[in-house]
Amino acid sequence: MKIGFISDIHGNAVALKAVLNDLRQKQVDKIVVLGDICFRGPQPKESIDIVRSLHTDVIKGNADAWVVRGINTGEVPDQAFEIMTKERDWAYSLLDQDDIHYLNHLPHHFSMTADDIKIAAFHATPDDLFEMIQPHESEQVFREKMMDDKSDIHLYGHIHKAFIRYIEGQSIVNLGSVGLPFDGIQKASYALLETNADQCQTSIVKVDYDVDKVIGQFNESNYPNKDFMINVLKNAKI
Repeated sequence: MKIGFISDIHGNAVALKAVLNDLRQKQVDKIVVLGDICFRGPQPKESIDIVRSLHTDVIKGNADAWVVRGINTGEVPDQAFEIMTKERDWAYSLLDQDDIHYLNHLPHHFSMTADDIKIAAFHATPDDLFEMIQPHESEQVFREKMMDDKSDIHLYGHIHKAFIRYIEGQSIVNLGSVGLPFDGIQKASYALLETNADQCQTSIVKVDYDVDKVIGQFNESNYPNKDFMINVLKNAKI
């Protein structure tokens, strides 16, 4: 079985289309979306429409929760609270109530078994949409915060930095970000899991997309924090 895991689209429909085209070329059997669909990008409505058209498993990210109910004090740095609230309000204004209902009722977890490989997926950690678990964390942190005894592979998004790590025979995979990478690589990122009766392979895939087109979309919009977001896209760092 061949499964594509994507996450952190952040309203970048151009990058999302490039990733989905790559997944189609690879003839994947299933796509799973690990949240953060439409906030902080120039095409929130287009992004959520594309995700919904996949008719596949989608879970909630912290940015999806923000779109639904707003950003609470303490969830972002104090100096960013006002501008990020304006960004959230901008995205919210472009969605309809059916979109908001959809985001609000997304589940927090995904699990499945493929060729006897047990898979667990979540946005940040299994118990928290916001906690940041970075690649350099200790094995103890990963075991306590991310892993369970039932799963062979654990996948997550949120930090926008792709990596694969092996701990005591189990795999931890971060997908990176489709629409807003923070690893210095100006490409959309996703994880590909391939299983059969004999083996299992997990890889990180980086896909070219038209960054300049997305920058143009920001420039043509009335997005409230466009200069900052354009800089992030140009540098693939925050």
